[in-house]
Amino acid sequence: MPNLKRDDDDDYKFLRIVDAMASINQKVNLIAVITEIGIPKQSRGTDCCCTIKIVDESNASSGISVNFFAASFEKLPHVESAGDIIQLVRVVMKCHGSGVNAVFDKKFSSFAIYEGREGSKFVPYQVSAKFHASDRDNKFIAGLRKWTLSNRPETASSDSLSLKEIKQGQQSNLICKVLHVCEVKDGVLMLFVWDGTDVPPVNIHTKLDDEFENPLPLQIEATPLSRNILCKFPTVGTILRMTNDKCNEKLGLHLLKAGKWVHFRNITFEVRSGLWCGILLPKSKFSLLPDDDDYALERLRINKERVKCKWDRKPYTCFPWPSKITDTDRQDVPFVTLMDIITHPEVIAKFRCVVRVVAIVPGHPRDFKAPCGTYRLRLTLEDPTARIHAYLYAEDGVKFFGGKPSIDTMIKMYNALLGVDETDKKPRNPPWVECCLNSYNIDESDVWGSIRYRIFDTTLLG
Repeated sequence: MPNLKRDDDDDYKFLRIVDAMASINQKVNLIAVITEIGIPKQSRGTDCCCTIKIVDESNASSGISVNFFAASFEKLPHVESAGDIIQLVRVVMKCHGSGVNAVFDKKFSSFAIYEGREGSKFVPYQVSAKFHASDRDNKFIAGLRKWTLSNRPETASSDSLSLKEIKQGQQSNLICKVLHVCEVKDGVLMLFVWDGTDVPPVNIHTKLDDEFENPLPLQIEATPLSRNILCKFPTVGTILRMTNDKCNEKLGLHLLKAGKWVHFRNITFEVRSGLWCGILLPKSKFSLLPDDDDYALERLRINKERVKCKWDRKPYTCFPWPSKITDTDRQDVPFVTLMDIITHPEVIAKFRCVVRVVAIVPGHPRDFKAPCGTYRLRLTLEDPTARIHAYLYAEDGVKFFGGKPSIDTMIKMYNALLGVDETDKKPRNPPWVECCLNSYNIDESDVWGSIRYRIFDTTLLG
């Protein structure tokens, strides 16, 4: 990177970061590479704030933090990718604890952000209100782009988990792709993220008697996502929900763009209603990764191979094969995921899948049949991609239970399917089982809104 003292005009020169750190309480100009951005949040006052981390040739390893304050989230920096370049004018250097950082004051500071890729245009994709560009900036931007080629911020994948490795209560880092962001209630946003892997199955702690009154939900959020949104999601790998509902702060998560790979730091995980949920904390941070980030490309490559293989749509944790407590009449049909089924382009279709049965209504085998003797049940099925309700009715129920066995036999079959411990003292751990599903609709005026699923050609072995 070239010497950043550009000419004799004190109002028009950049300091290197190492020199700026010695300029306490002075207003300085900086140009540097962005490596990390904190989650934008509402400050204790009326401002919105965020922190970004920047580096340059003089301080390539540790860099410094820049604290921004603005009247709204929209006026904060909207960094598109780690490795982009930010130009800062008249920021104040401050001591903070044992370190030094820069403070952006909305009254007199300004900024501009440029793409970090060599060969990109010298036009910033975001500027603050007081910023004034100069052609003289271009050679310094070009110098940083050239320096970044050999000093590109690396994805810290070694200290990050994949979704298949998450554990409840564990604070960790996660690299994933943001698929969708929505507000689920006032001030609480939910992110839907994905990395191509399957979250581990969880034990279910609720009592079966309690579930009769409060059955496990199909999703954590009160209102399910529309079919139009779901059809844009990958059909293999878990879509993890991530929320800020324990943060007690208003966060600018709506600034995260769908389709971007993100490196989240200092997040934790919980199980809610038997479903995994990521939890953003006040100290959580993130970096937006470039689309050609090595880790992101590797995840996409592995997922592409998995999608191509007709047998790899089974959950990771059921390999080499699911439990043998069920059998189907369609052994030659490849497996699909529940997300494949939900987003299937045809209303009426037949499928074979590997799932866990996490709930059954009615809640006791003695009630599985109507007074006329016809089976009528609703099962809640899950795999790493989704949960759905599936119905078992009439002759399909006869096939499933092998006729009309005694109540004692039915209870044993029921317990095996739901993973009930014989002592009833341990959480339930439903086994992976294979089954066949058929989709249909019950209202021709609302074809997709009235779609249902039923189990067929499947037998529960005694």
